[in-house]
Amino acid sequence: MTTPWEQSQRQAQEQHDPGLGTIMSERRQLLNLAYRLVGSLADAEDVVQETYTRWYAMSPAQQEAVESPGAWLTTVASRICLNLLGSARSRRETYVGEWIPEPLPDPAEWIAGAAGGPGVDPADRITLDESVTMAFLVVFESLTPAERVAFVLHDIFRYPFAEVAEIVGRSPAACRQLASSARRRIAARAEASPDAARQASVVRRFKAAWEAQDIEALLGLLDPGATAISDGGGRAIAHLLPIEGAEQIAHLYLTIARLAPPRTILERTVNGLPGLVIESEGRIETVFAFEVAENYRITRIWAVRNPDKLRPWQLS
Repeated sequence: MTTPWEQSQRQAQEQHDPGLGTIMSERRQLLNLAYRLVGSLADAEDVVQETYTRWYAMSPAQQEAVESPGAWLTTVASRICLNLLGSARSRRETYVGEWIPEPLPDPAEWIAGAAGGPGVDPADRITLDESVTMAFLVVFESLTPAERVAFVLHDIFRYPFAEVAEIVGRSPAACRQLASSARRRIAARAEASPDAARQASVVRRFKAAWEAQDIEALLGLLDPGATAISDGGGRAIAHLLPIEGAEQIAHLYLTIARLAPPRTILERTVNGLPGLVIESEGRIETVFAFEVAENYRITRIWAVRNPDKLRPWQLS
């Protein structure tokens, strides 16, 4: 998040360095790229910060020698992400419970004072589209780091394979194969889903059934083979393993409704699609993302409870 002080400092610097505006205009592109690659807003912000640190570590002569600063920044950010993805796999082996990508609210719904809230630099906002839905990001986690980078750069950001090859450090033909492999794996796991308005209707009915503790209504909304995954990261109470099956999920959510302290369930946009959040005493405790099949049954529920991943949802 860019603070007012940081914005004033940036404006002052631009007066002395006319090229700074051009360099900083790439920030939003870099942040959008990094989030899709690493699935974490906090890590994406770190990637962008490190990218700019490396740029300003160069001498003015070295900077002037860069033919396309935007391409240079993208290359550096992508390589940092590639390294980060490699180390993330080992880090997640020690993660407590299931790991879910960080959920993001819609920019129009971001809370004032939180990341992306009113008055915050638009460069700090993520553009929400199909490539950042929770289902998409979860599938990304099944790809190798090289597949993920090649696919995101080419298929989402439309970089030609010749440029992808320079970033990944492989031949254009190899990068084409990486992207093709990623595309097949994504297609194999992708499910057709209704439009956002119809998904909102399903999510709204799920909310009503949950609040009413109506098990029959919940079972009618859940696919028999549905899966519920929760991410507490050892920082919040969460089931450590996926819950499989509509009956098990319905009973779990009814237990939560009966035992949980007073809280409010709100309809919110989560990574571009209708979702829910639980608010208690002015703080967001849980963010729910859903995958809804064409038959209007919920097939996946992702519940993020790790407070480290809910920073964009909180009041300052």
